[in-house]
Amino acid sequence: MKEIRNIAIIAHVDHGKTTLTDALMRQTGMVAEGVSMDSNALELERGITIYAKNTSVKYKGTKINIVDTPGHADFGSEVERVLRSIDSVLLVVDAQEGPMPQTRFVLKKSLELGLKPIVILNKIDKPAANPARAHDEVLELFMDLGANDEQLNFTTVYAIGRDGIAKRNLDDESSDLTPLLDIILEKVPAAPRKVDETLKAQPFNLGYDNFLGRLAIVRIYSGQIKNGQSVFVKKPTGETRSGKITKLFTFLGIERKEVETAEAGDIVMVAGLSDIFIGETITDKEDEAPLPSIKIDEPTISLNFLVNDSPFAGRDGKFVTGRQIRERLEKELEINVGLRVDFDNADAYKVYGRGELHIAILLENMRREGYELQVSQPHVIIKEENGERLEPFEEAVIEVPEVTSGSVIEKMGKRKGIMTSLKQDGNVVRVIFEIPTRGLLGFRNQFVIDTKGEGLLSSRFLEFRSYVGNIEKREVGSMVSMENGKVLGFALGNLQDRGVLYVGPGTEVYEGMVIGNVAKGDDLDVNPTKGKQLTNMRASGTDETIYLVPALLITIERGLEIMSDDEYLEITPKSTRIRKKFLSKNDRARAGRK
Repeated sequence: MKEIRNIAIIAHVDHGKTTLTDALMRQTGMVAEGVSMDSNALELERGITIYAKNTSVKYKGTKINIVDTPGHADFGSEVERVLRSIDSVLLVVDAQEGPMPQTRFVLKKSLELGLKPIVILNKIDKPAANPARAHDEVLELFMDLGANDEQLNFTTVYAIGRDGIAKRNLDDESSDLTPLLDIILEKVPAAPRKVDETLKAQPFNLGYDNFLGRLAIVRIYSGQIKNGQSVFVKKPTGETRSGKITKLFTFLGIERKEVETAEAGDIVMVAGLSDIFIGETITDKEDEAPLPSIKIDEPTISLNFLVNDSPFAGRDGKFVTGRQIRERLEKELEINVGLRVDFDNADAYKVYGRGELHIAILLENMRREGYELQVSQPHVIIKEENGERLEPFEEAVIEVPEVTSGSVIEKMGKRKGIMTSLKQDGNVVRVIFEIPTRGLLGFRNQFVIDTKGEGLLSSRFLEFRSYVGNIEKREVGSMVSMENGKVLGFALGNLQDRGVLYVGPGTEVYEGMVIGNVAKGDDLDVNPTKGKQLTNMRASGTDETIYLVPALLITIERGLEIMSDDEYLEITPKSTRIRKKFLSKNDRARAGRK
C-alpha cells in the first residue's frame, strides 16, 4: 500500500483555507472545475465553513488526506477533535490581516498536541498585503503560545489561493500549487504503518445517512478494519460493547468510495455502529486498553425551543408540532456534538449551544427543511463551583477606524470588557478585550452601527471565570402592534421618528407583534394599520409625499441579538418575527404585576 499523509487546514474565518483546498483538489484532478468543499447551501451563501469535511488528493503516488475545518469560534469544538486525528497542520494566515483570534485558538491546540505546523501566508496579491510583517506576527504568536524549538522552525509557503499558486520564496516564479504539495511530502511525517498490530481506531467526527443511520469518521491508528467485521467499542472509562461494521468507505476527492478493507494510517467512514460517539475506541480485542479520550468544549449559552402559538402559526410550516421538533433535535444530536438538549419539559426544549451563530445555523437549517417554531432570548450559562458563581469569558479582537475607536472602547468598558492590548497601524486601531459572554450578547448589531460597517469583531471562548455582576447595556423599548391587519405607509411615516422600524408597508401584523424599537427605552403600543382620515372636501396642496426609511429586516441572528426577555422569536420557512410572550396589553400588564 502507498504512503499516507494526514493533514488538517486551520485558519481564522475568511482567510482562504477552503479556496486553497478546492484548488488542491482541482490541480490533482480529484474534482471538476467549480466543485467546492463548502457543499452545504448555508456555507455557500455565507462563505464560511460550518462543518469539518474530509477529502483526499493523490500526488506522486502518495495519498494525502485533508480535513477542512471551520474558522468561526462557535464551531471550535469541530477543530479540536480533528487535530487529534492528523499528523500535521497547514496554518493559513491572511498576509494583510495577520493572525486573528481563531488563528490563535487553533494554533494553540495544535502546538499542545505536539504538531509541527506549515504556515501558509495567503492572499499575498492583496494591495495592502505585508507578508514580512505577517510572518513576524506569526512567529511572535508561536512564541507566545510556548512553541518548542522544533515548532518555531516552521516552514513558510506564500500563496494566492484564489488563483491556485504557491511559492517557497516570495520572488519565485510559480503557476500552480506544486511547491506546496512538495513541501507536504517533505515535511509531514508519513502515517505509521502498524498493519500487523491489534485494530485501534477512534472516531473524531460523526455523519448521518437516512439509510445507514449514524456514520463515524475514524482514524485508524493500528491494524486493519474490514467490512462485515465484528468489533468492540470501548468508552474512555473502559466500558465495552460489541458491534459490527456494515459498510466501510474511504475518501476519494470529496466522494465516498466503498471498500472492503482499510489499513492503519488511513481516515475512513464506518457504518453499523448506531450508538458510537466521538472519542470512543474501536478495536477487535475485548481486553485492549482504550485510546485517550477527546474532550469536547462545553456550551456557553442556552435558550428554549417552543411550538409556535402565534396568530400566524401553521401558515408556512410543514413540521409544526412538539413531537416533530423533538425528533428533529434528536437527529441533530446525532452529529452536532457541541449541542445539548434537555427534553424533560414537554412545553419547551432547553437547547444548549456554543454561541449565537451555532444556534442560528441550526435554526436556519430547520426553517429551510419546513419547520416552524419559536425560541426564547438566549442566556449565558452560569455555573456554580465551590459556592462561587462562574460565567463564560471571551477574548474579543476588534479592528476599527481610528475615528470610531473611542465610542467602541467606551461601550466595551460599560459591558465589563477589560482591555489587554491596543495597537495602531495607520488609521486602523486593533484592540483586544477579555469580556464576559453576556457583555457580547446583542453587541454586534450596535457595533456595526457605531463603526458604520467598517469594523471587524471576532471572539473566541476563553474559560469560565467569576461572575462580574450586572452589565448595563443600551436598552431600547419595543414598538408593539395593537391591531391585526396590513401595515400602511401613512402610519409608518408617523412612527418612524420614534425609533427603528422592522416592517415595511403591506406587511401583515397581529396584536402583540413587535414592529420596531423605541429609542426612549420603554415599550410603546401603536397602531401601524391606521390610514389617513379622508373627507369629501378637496384638499389644495396639503397631500404630502411620505418618505419612509427602509425597514431593518429581522434575520435569525439579528432577532436573537435584539429580542428582549419577555419576547419570542417566531421562525417559519418564509418569515422571522419578534413577538411579545403575552400578546394583549392587558395580559402583559397582568404578567408585569406578578
